[in-house]
Amino acid sequence: MTRYGRRRFLENSMFAAAAAVSAGPIVNLYADEKQSSSPNEKLNTAIVGVNGRGNSHIAGFGGRKDTPITWIVDCDEAVGQKKVESIAKKQGFAPKFTTDIRKMLEDKEVNIVSIATPNHWHALGAIWAIQAGKDVYVEKPVSHNVSEGRRIVEAARKHDKICQTGTQCRSMPGTQQAIEYIKAGKIGDVKIARGLCYKRRKSIGERGTYEVPASVDYNLWAGPAPMSPLTRPKLHYDWHWQWECGNGDLGNQGIHQVDVARWGLGVNELSKGVMSYGGRLGYVDAGETANTQICEFDYGDKRLIFEVRGLETDKYLGAAVGNVFHGTEGYVVLMSYDTGAAFDPEGKLVVEFKGKGDQAHFDNFVQAVRSRDHKQLTADIEEGHLSSALCHLGNISLRLGQTMAIADVKAKLSGEASQETYDRFVRHLEANQVSPGTEILCGDTLAFDPKTETFVNNAKADAMLTREYRAPFTVPAAGQV
Repeated sequence: MTRYGRRRFLENSMFAAAAAVSAGPIVNLYADEKQSSSPNEKLNTAIVGVNGRGNSHIAGFGGRKDTPITWIVDCDEAVGQKKVESIAKKQGFAPKFTTDIRKMLEDKEVNIVSIATPNHWHALGAIWAIQAGKDVYVEKPVSHNVSEGRRIVEAARKHDKICQTGTQCRSMPGTQQAIEYIKAGKIGDVKIARGLCYKRRKSIGERGTYEVPASVDYNLWAGPAPMSPLTRPKLHYDWHWQWECGNGDLGNQGIHQVDVARWGLGVNELSKGVMSYGGRLGYVDAGETANTQICEFDYGDKRLIFEVRGLETDKYLGAAVGNVFHGTEGYVVLMSYDTGAAFDPEGKLVVEFKGKGDQAHFDNFVQAVRSRDHKQLTADIEEGHLSSALCHLGNISLRLGQTMAIADVKAKLSGEASQETYDRFVRHLEANQVSPGTEILCGDTLAFDPKTETFVNNAKADAMLTREYRAPFTVPAAGQV
């Protein structure tokens, strides 16, 4: 039996014992951030985008005594005004409101801009804020394409601004413990890191032409993207599944686990190659991105494998949204943002990791803002760029792929890990009544230069590293931030 077969045999039984074992005391790997009580040291904060994750930003900054929320920015006036009212009740005064980020950026009293807009606005919002002299917390993925992420890094360094990425797993004590365990060599040499996004996603409805809500300034909502007709029933959130604004679940939920996989693998640049296969399977709707996808990132003697499953599925080694690190002397499974466990090669539980800390990520950012040292950040913008860019590379490979039957994809794969991943992929689809004869996209392995962050002799792929912008919502080119 291969080591992967043995792990499949063990996975149904090994977690029963896990609940009884503890890793011991939780240790946070950075110093506690101290809040200031001085009115002169308050950091006025603007929250941009408050319909989803922006609510966590409101809680993260609004729950502190030194980061008053002085502005709310949202293209949907109904959503934004509702948040203004709720914040006013809690903090004793109402933040100002605008639908246009540019108006807020004119306020020199704003110190922090926290961005939780749709993906296509992340980079431009962050760069404009940095250029206006603000420190920035920007949600994942930090970019809609590879070039945008590098431009934010360039802007942050040029203007000496602190820029935190919203990959909060890096501030979770449980995850920190697991990564330290891996880096200490406790499971031997790790050659394969796996990220999992097993998250049920249902149809978003029939493709058609729909009315934009009257409370939304659609010109501002579209921003850098084309102001195309709305072709999905719901404007908010379901943009994730259309290419003009979203990046699929690989760049939505998956970016968190891509980031943890890269962190544990110990690679601090983009991969030397990428290939991806998958499709939007199980239903036909207004969505365009894959709901079932495999990506493989080549790091020479190491490999990062990512799996997206949007249909009904069993867990893998106890994880659904999480990570698995395969070492020569055992393996580590992260079952969530903050819990995990280490096992020996036979599947015997060795140690557990626990410890939450979503607030710690916001606190870490404020600590770095006060110290003016971006190296104190647990998720500096460059880390966010690299992990976001991996997601974009995977999607580029997929979108440039050829249509073929699922059964024909296996011939393009080599290596035990790739074959094992494919076999589980097929069994999962068959369990969802998707036959091996169904056609999906399968990309070739695309060679990539991590130093220049461009593909090797592939102009078609290079063209997808950026996009055409709709003036005046243009992300600056290299050297122009």
